[in-house]
Amino acid sequence: MSFLNNVITGISLGSIYAIIALGYTMVYGIAKMLNFAHGDVIMVGAYMAFFAMGRFELPAIAGVLLAVVVCTALGIVIERLAYKPLRQAPSLAVLITAIGVSYFLQNGAQILWGAATKTFTPIVNGTLVLVPEQLSISYVAILSVVCCIVVMIGLTLFTTRTKMGKTMRACSEDKAAAQLMGINVDATISMTFAIGSALAAIAGVLMCSAYPVLSPTTGSMPGIRAFTAAVFGGIGSIPGALLGGILLGIIETFGKAYISTDLSDAVVFAVLIIVLLVKPAGLMGKYVPEKV
Repeated sequence: MSFLNNVITGISLGSIYAIIALGYTMVYGIAKMLNFAHGDVIMVGAYMAFFAMGRFELPAIAGVLLAVVVCTALGIVIERLAYKPLRQAPSLAVLITAIGVSYFLQNGAQILWGAATKTFTPIVNGTLVLVPEQLSISYVAILSVVCCIVVMIGLTLFTTRTKMGKTMRACSEDKAAAQLMGINVDATISMTFAIGSALAAIAGVLMCSAYPVLSPTTGSMPGIRAFTAAVFGGIGSIPGALLGGILLGIIETFGKAYISTDLSDAVVFAVLIIVLLVKPAGLMGKYVPEKV
């Protein structure tokens, strides 16, 4: 039964990675940039829920909604102040700026809330026992998987059925042509950051509910792992982000269980390297030849 327990743990962890990876995928798919501050938006969302449910004793749903609202606004502000002025800048300048925003958020969290690790109160408690003393699944794990599925279906319908979704796809294909057709590219990119940051808030609450510790660096490693998941599945692909997140969670869990806790990250990145050597665009990514 330990094998099935590891599978369940891996899928629930992978679901959280997938939600974060969907944020990376949205931003990269439309703006063609890597927002490395995304992991720290996760941390901000977790802190918002922590204080809402702890200090102000609000219901869990209110804490999650507050986290989503704050992170959505934060995503728009980051895009407008840090990334919009660099729209025509080299990709290296955007990358350095993203790293700078990441450190700014981490240090800002330290100043505001202190560097001490806090204990996060899970939004749901309890465990569903499938086989007594052998196989069980926590309600947080169930909620993580359900949220991941709902988010993926919602994003897929949003990008294929709504006007804004079709606008985003047009900007992803060719920003200049989209602008000539009357599409407000700046507003579309801001909306993309807003959606990605809202997903980061949900992922932050789920992650801290599953692993109830919170500090200013909480989002760093999950953010890197989720970016790995996005690349693994094919960055820019919504189903690819889901597949990459689930597989990454399972690989990490089995690496800790059967190889070494200290080497689990090495195992994850080794698998990523192998996949990219075989299929550079990721498992579900599409190779697009560069036009010259």
